This record gives sequence, structure tokens and C-alpha cells, in this order.
Amino acid sequence: MPFLGQDWRSPGQSWVKTEEGWKKTTADDKNNNVSVESFCKAEEEECFNKENLLLALSYDMSAKKRKKDLMNNNAKVPYFHREKWIYVHKGSTKERHGYCTLGEAFNRLDFSSAIKDTRRFNYVVRLLELIAKSQLPSLSGVAQKNYMNILERVVQKVLDDQQNVRPIKELLQTLYISLCGLVQDMGKSVLVGNINTWVHRMENIMQWQQQLDNIQINRPTSTGMTLTDLPVSLQLNIMQRLSDGRDLVSLGQVCPELGALTEDRLLWKRLCQYHFTDRQIRKRLMVSDKGQLEWKKMYFKLSRCYPRREQYSDTLHFCSHCHILFWKDTDHPCTANNPESCTMSLSPQDFINLFNF
Repeated sequence: MPFLGQDWRSPGQSWVKTEEGWKKTTADDKNNNVSVESFCKAEEEECFNKENLLLALSYDMSAKKRKKDLMNNNAKVPYFHREKWIYVHKGSTKERHGYCTLGEAFNRLDFSSAIKDTRRFNYVVRLLELIAKSQLPSLSGVAQKNYMNILERVVQKVLDDQQNVRPIKELLQTLYISLCGLVQDMGKSVLVGNINTWVHRMENIMQWQQQLDNIQINRPTSTGMTLTDLPVSLQLNIMQRLSDGRDLVSLGQVCPELGALTEDRLLWKRLCQYHFTDRQIRKRLMVSDKGQLEWKKMYFKLSRCYPRREQYSDTLHFCSHCHILFWKDTDHPCTANNPESCTMSLSPQDFINLFNF
């Protein structure tokens, strides 16, 4: 590219744009073929380019302002990213500035659509609960707002479907307790945003809790065979598919017949062996007066002491080869010979631990 100014290697010479192209001229050159009109034309083009540059900068600034307004707390339309996978980089280099954080991952992944999928709903709810317990201050302001928007959608889905009421009530209770402690430390910049905004959000949480408490589950009209009409062996087989002891207790409160079946010792033994290790069970043994193990009491005691085993239909996966975080059924641009051997399933806790470096 020619030098547009004075060249220090040839003093007194400069490049000038003419109708025939760029030419090197001197101030004392009497045989200069460049006319005054050419200089005026060059100056006009330069001014035109400057005006285009200013318009482009003005457009970029207005676009950024619109995006900022959209992500602002006063925006009427919730802001969501819709990316099926993201690249997770954990450090800054000369070629790549910044690194991926928990707030960035939560903000960019498509959790707003994931809650509509029954396979991913419980996974997202568990992730929201873990973030509410200890990771909420680590989220950026946009990610915190996105968190509340997704939570609102989760509550609305439960109110519409009348399903998964108990997990959402526990999530809201956990979040409210965490916010009560965090709001007291607002002067220490624990949470991003105005304290009045967070007080308003806490009021919304209390309103959601009241709506869930007042939910009326419509019982379907009986059109045929019910659960109690099945043979006892089939009823026990169905109960063995339940992975939460609280569901067994709720099922036993329906009628005395089901209540008697839910006290089956084999059901609670399998629950204990599914969620906890043999070493954990041996440490919490409880024996009745008849010399039998109290598996039901042991289950709830173990649940208070140890985390239960979690199982999800669909989870987020992480590729160790290309460092891509993606949903299970989403293709990602992996160049490995066998991409499946490089991927690992992430539980909600593993997802959070991925960014705690």
C-alpha cells in the first residue's frame, strides 16, 4: 500500500491520487500532470469516506445501545441466547482475550428452550437450585436477569401443566433464603443491580410460592382401569420405578391399599442401594426390635447425611478434545476420529465445577 504522507526515505515526495491512479510527486515538480480538480476530487472522496466511517460508528453505537436496553432490567421483552453449544476456554492468550465464565455459559446456552423438553426439565431445575445456593453472586448482571426470566418460565410451565410442583417449591424456597442473606450484603456489591430491583424479585418469588400453594390439581375422570385394579405384583413393579422416597410416601397417602404396599421393605431397600453406597449404608444401620433393618427410616436418614444419586434423561456433555459444551443430541464441530470417546456427561454439579478454576 502506498504511503499517504511524506516518505522519510525520499524527502519532499508524496503520493497523490489522480485519474490515472496513484503517482509520486514533489512540490517543486513543474511537470506535474495532476490538476487542481484531481486534488479537489481526492479531498471530496476523503471527506466522503470520513462521513461513512462516522455513520458506521454511529450505527454500531446505536446497535449496542439497543442491545443494552434489551438486556436492561427495564426491558419488557426477556433477552435469551439460543445457542446449542459453546466453546469453553479457561484462560486468556494473545490470540484469544477473556475466558468463559459460569455466567457466560448460563447466559448463552439455550436453557429457555430446554425447560420445554421433558428430558431436560429436571436437569435445568437442579442447575437453578445449585446456582441459587451458592453461585448466584458469580453471575453477571445479564446472567442474573436471565436466571430470573428462566425461573419465571419454569414456574409458569408448572402452573400450566400441574406437574413437578414439589421440586419448584423447594427451588423457590432455596432461592428466597439465599437472597435474604445476599440482600443484607448489598453494600458489599454481592449482587449486581439496584437493591429495589432485587426486593421486587423477592416479592415475585413469594407470589409464585403462593400460586403454587393454591394450585388445584384436576383429577381426571375415571374411564377404565385404575392403579388399584392392577394385580399387586404389577403395582409393586410400578412403584419400583420411583426414584424418590417422597413420591412413595405421597402415593401411600392416596388410599389404604396403596399405603400398605408402599411400606414394603424391598422397595425401600432398593432405594437405599440405588442412591447410596454400601459403606454409607453400613454407617447408618438402623435395626428394629425384631432384629430387622429399618430400610425406610435408613433411607431418610441417609438422605439427610449424603447427596442422593441423580439421574436425568438428557444432560449437557463436554468434549475434552475441542472444549465444546453441548446438549446430548446436538452435533458439535469435533475433529477427533471418534468424538464419542472424547465426550463426557456432566451432572449439574459437574457443570458448575467446570467453571470453578
